[in-house]
Amino acid sequence: MRTALDTPYLDTRADALSFALGLEPLDALAVLPVERDGIRVQLRLLGASHQILAGPVSETVACLPGDPGPLPEEMRADVDGWTYGFRARVEAHPTEAAFAAAVRRLCERVADRDDALTGTFPGSPYAVTALAVDGDPVAGTLGWRTWHAYPQTREIVVTRTLLEIT
Repeated sequence: MRTALDTPYLDTRADALSFALGLEPLDALAVLPVERDGIRVQLRLLGASHQILAGPVSETVACLPGDPGPLPEEMRADVDGWTYGFRARVEAHPTEAAFAAAVRRLCERVADRDDALTGTFPGSPYAVTALAVDGDPVAGTLGWRTWHAYPQTREIVVTRTLLEIT
């Protein structure tokens, strides 16, 4: 699902993002519920980036007050018997054309998926946050990927989360 968001985004560069596990649901601009083999997942777009609720996990990657970031490159935790793994990286693009092409490819990749949510913020067609579910709960894993595109700095923050269900 793609949605045009009617609010300026609050996080305007990759290094302003921070990470939190276990936050209560924050006010969302758009929410897409997805179910995978009995596990409910909520993909949530925030004005300050994203929050995902899945089983016992609440993951927030956003510009959080009092926590200036940056994101951890990698992190692991046990959450109610599930193994949680998170990775983040920043892709820097040398030109506006390269950045625009990367964002277009991303949007095309998730466009027709019923388990993906993409929001475009006002001001630029390339000010995009996209969230997509992946993994296979039947095989004991559930995960998601996210992308946060920053036209001002020509950066895309890519995250990958994997839950191993025990």
